[in-house]
Amino acid sequence: MARKTVKKVENNDGKELFEALKLLEAEKGIPMDFMLDKIKKAIATACKNSYGNEDVVIDMDPDEGKYEVYLRKEIVETVENPNREAALEVVKQYDARAEIGGFVRHRLDTKQFGRVAAQTARNIIRQGIRDSERGQMMQEFKNRHQELVSALVERVDPKTGALSLKIGKAEAVLPKNEQVGTENVKEGDYVQVYVVDVKETEKGPKAIISRTHPDLIRRLFEKEVPEIFDGTVEIKAVAREAGSRTKIAVISHNPDVDAVGACIGTRGARVSDIVNELGGEKMDIVDYSDEPAKFIASALAPATVLSVEPAADGSRACKVTVPDSQLSLAIGNKGQNARLAAKLTGWKIDIKPESGFFGEDEE
Repeated sequence: MARKTVKKVENNDGKELFEALKLLEAEKGIPMDFMLDKIKKAIATACKNSYGNEDVVIDMDPDEGKYEVYLRKEIVETVENPNREAALEVVKQYDARAEIGGFVRHRLDTKQFGRVAAQTARNIIRQGIRDSERGQMMQEFKNRHQELVSALVERVDPKTGALSLKIGKAEAVLPKNEQVGTENVKEGDYVQVYVVDVKETEKGPKAIISRTHPDLIRRLFEKEVPEIFDGTVEIKAVAREAGSRTKIAVISHNPDVDAVGACIGTRGARVSDIVNELGGEKMDIVDYSDEPAKFIASALAPATVLSVEPAADGSRACKVTVPDSQLSLAIGNKGQNARLAAKLTGWKIDIKPESGFFGEDEE
């Protein structure tokens, strides 16, 4: 609609142009002053090209739908450049106060600038809409930076597996390597994503989003567990192998509230919702402790730990003893339980059975 309106400017003195600009301001939020400034600059450029004089005065009256263009000329005794100079004797005929060195305004026929104004308006409208949409998208992403958001899957790329998502009015792409591998997502599904970062690029704002980021777990628990949201229970650490297993360490700041119990919920309802959201990813919730030995023992759950011996040299390394029957449980499938416990605690963990390793006594 706006484009049709602008085209009429060529046969009108600006009324349709201003109406189109007012409509754009209302619908797209592009300030009229911004667009008028661009149009004025375009007309000044047209004057420079036509007359070799960019010293112009442009009076615009949006309410009346009119604009006037004046070329400023210096008053001189003898005119050498008629596009930049005006003879004193001529100017004196209609302005008795004129004097050499002063300036006079020469009104130009605005009809010849109608095409310039219309074309410029079209370009400004297109660019303005793009800038406005980029600005809105950037603000949309900034408002959700490091937050959990619900996104609509608009397209699944058949080659790369990347998801094109709609987040509010903005769009973003979730690469295959940021998706939970066990999921089967289809167009029209809604997924929870974590906005890791927001960047301004040449192609516009870009949100770095993820479903594998550890902080996605934090936000999911904040959403499901009121005690975490209000600060009664705190998540101290998260270790995750997305799509397979996650360990989180929690602590309660209220002695009457059990941190692990609050996260699990009645009959496991709270943690089940999170597990379902993540396509069945296993979830270990353990108690955090400032005492390294106690925390390490807790982190190796569901295995039972008999003892934790920190390294004598003071490094963040330890030897953990477990019952013989618990060794494989403590280590986990392909070492996953021990690996996640090490990530969670920040300690290097060496696990041994209660009966000891073969040949250890000889060493």
